[in-house]
Amino acid sequence: MRVILFTGKGGVGKTTTAAATAVRAAREGVKTLVMSTDAAHSLGDTLGVALGGPSAGLPVEVEPGLSALQVSPPLLLGESWRVVQDYLLSLLGTLGIDPVVAEELTRLPGAEEVAALLELRAQVESGPWDLVVVDCAPTAETLRLLALPEALAWHLDRLLPAQRGLIRTLRPAAAAAAGMPLPDVEVVEAVTGWQRQMRRVQRILTGDQTSVRLVLTPERVVIAESRRTWTSLSLYGFVVDAVVVNRLFPDAGAGAPAASGGAAPAASTGTEPDAWRASWNAAQRTGLVEVRESFAGLPVVLTPYLSAEPIGADALANLAEAQYGDDATDLLAPVAHRGMRVERTAEGFTLTLPLPLAHAKDLGLQRRDEELLVVVGEHRRVLTLPAALQRCVVDGASVRDGMLRVRFVPDEEVWPRG
Repeated sequence: MRVILFTGKGGVGKTTTAAATAVRAAREGVKTLVMSTDAAHSLGDTLGVALGGPSAGLPVEVEPGLSALQVSPPLLLGESWRVVQDYLLSLLGTLGIDPVVAEELTRLPGAEEVAALLELRAQVESGPWDLVVVDCAPTAETLRLLALPEALAWHLDRLLPAQRGLIRTLRPAAAAAAGMPLPDVEVVEAVTGWQRQMRRVQRILTGDQTSVRLVLTPERVVIAESRRTWTSLSLYGFVVDAVVVNRLFPDAGAGAPAASGGAAPAASTGTEPDAWRASWNAAQRTGLVEVRESFAGLPVVLTPYLSAEPIGADALANLAEAQYGDDATDLLAPVAHRGMRVERTAEGFTLTLPLPLAHAKDLGLQRRDEELLVVVGEHRRVLTLPAALQRCVVDGASVRDGMLRVRFVPDEEVWPRG
């Protein structure tokens, strides 16, 4: 089983790229599922099949060897969330909250993200697929999605022991003293089930079977966001194994017609079409240089701007052919992970975490008991430290060559030097 997630800034063609990859894989004999976590739900339009309505939540065969799926949050979360919601409604009722307001307050935040993760886990663990291709939402939503399993499991780990203890030893005395109901066993069991599932999702997302591919266009704003995305994905432990550059115009003077869907030549300003295209060619060549410099070490796949919009399996297969030619990449090859590691040194230990393109000025570190909080820009990750590092203190940190290195030395109060 192999999982490939495609993400990128909105409008760069990630859905088309994900669908084209899925079609190519299926036509090479790989049993493939392509699913979308994007609320825009344009995957069905791209493939030319109906994925909504009665088929929502069920894989739909596009052609032999290829199926597509649109996630349905109500179907996946209905019963388990209703148990928790009923408890929250009773809790808010004791506080005098209007029932209509309470119903709105207890809608599950992030329901679509949770549903997408649960569906991905189900398809990976029990589906008949060799490859699952995921058309993710734009980058900001994707980062929230991929960070959710670890963050949610972290919070549930700390919530559940206390709740189990309350239910076992303090009911009904605690409820009477507090003046509000404690959660039933069914509520705790539902939350415990989510905790287990989030841990399983996290193992899938950060395992050797899963990678992320960044889709972009050779424009400065898009490249800048993609650079930040690579850093943030690495912070959360995800591997980017390729960059796909979309919508490259033909070289000036090649005689190719203007690309469908692109900006029209600026005839109203008197600019000749060849001059307009030459200007775009120059800008895109500059952009490609920046892409290759920014993502050095990663394969860069170039996608020409076709003369027609690729809709339907045959058109998507042609797009994949234009991207890869006869070079049939091994989509099922395992991923080379470089996650967090700890090494012994003469003074103590060094914790290393890949953070490509990160700068020290954007980085924040905070030690909190048994955890290390790492902040990069607007994103943060809580790392539970190995047992040896829990008995150490931080002695400094640096960011160099795309790696965060944090130095630890033994805490002599709990680990005297011999």
